[in-house]
Amino acid sequence: MIIGIPKESWRDEHRVALIPAGVYALVKAGHKVIVQTGAGLSCDFTDEAYDEAGAVLAFSETEVFGRADVIVKIMPPSLQESTWIARDKTLMSFFNFSVLNPKLMASLGDSKCTAIGYNLIEDRNGNLPVLTTMSEIAGMLLPQIAGRFLATQEGGRGVLLGGVAGIPAANVLIIGAGMVGSTAAEAFVGAGANVMVMDSDLDRLRKLERQTRHQINTAFVTPYNIERNLGNIDVLVGAVMIHGQQSPHVITEAHVKRMRKGSVILDVSIDQGGCVETSRPTTHSDPIFIRHGVIHYAVANIPALVARTAAHALNNMILPYTQLIADGGVAAIATNDMLQRGVYLYQGQCTHPEVARVLGWPVTPIDELISKE
Repeated sequence: MIIGIPKESWRDEHRVALIPAGVYALVKAGHKVIVQTGAGLSCDFTDEAYDEAGAVLAFSETEVFGRADVIVKIMPPSLQESTWIARDKTLMSFFNFSVLNPKLMASLGDSKCTAIGYNLIEDRNGNLPVLTTMSEIAGMLLPQIAGRFLATQEGGRGVLLGGVAGIPAANVLIIGAGMVGSTAAEAFVGAGANVMVMDSDLDRLRKLERQTRHQINTAFVTPYNIERNLGNIDVLVGAVMIHGQQSPHVITEAHVKRMRKGSVILDVSIDQGGCVETSRPTTHSDPIFIRHGVIHYAVANIPALVARTAAHALNNMILPYTQLIADGGVAAIATNDMLQRGVYLYQGQCTHPEVARVLGWPVTPIDELISKE
């Protein structure tokens, strides 16, 4: 099997899907790996390192897409890249509801490819192993990001996250106590901020209180509790995610209008459509915009800020799935329930209910398609 790793074309995406160690493992297993030159440079993996790991270097993305049986990326392909995916090939990448492009999906469907979203891979207990790893990294970065944009020079309120003696620390409200929210809560507490976390799952809140040794306040997420606290916060973290679905707008435009001028919203749910009504996707090069006097940060690929760490973590998580597909082809999906849940296109047919709903497409359960083979 030939595995292809193209250089990411997505703006400000510095990660690479597989590092040289992952390539080495695939080559040792008898597979051929084609890596586009420069694919790992942004996270300090040189072409020489890939060459030494046994990869074949390609000088164009068209060569990678054209020769590979399995294309392993970070972000979804561009519309142009989708035209290079030939019939019956397999695409592995993150799947972002916020940039769901009907033309792109139609092109992928026409190619009869099978497409797997890392963030859709789910175990029987509802855990999302690949997404969890990236969420943990994103959560740890949030205090750094919030501190930057609270600064006076950035148009923020000029508030120090941790405060100083005799002066209160910043107030942080986190909506969602999943991996991003929980990790962010611990990181903000470590930075000295006053933290409140809201969620609809009381067990999650209890667990988080124990993890932080009761250094945070928690509340059940309701419109009343949100409105009651918005006027006093400096940072709002939107970390709402529903498995395999677009995030609901928990924070409305009316809520944003109640916030202090110069306060900061970090909408970490933006890759799933965003949980703040006034959010729109931003980039690392142009990370913020201001609406109703409130700074909005809505970068979908936050872990790319620490590309090398993120690439190591991602490699560790997706290598087993890549190995499975490389060893057994598309048919190997039938042997792995977690991988089946990550498939949103199977040989051109939509298999994911929420993707089908958003696009207005018919959906065919993956197990029905597999059972016909």
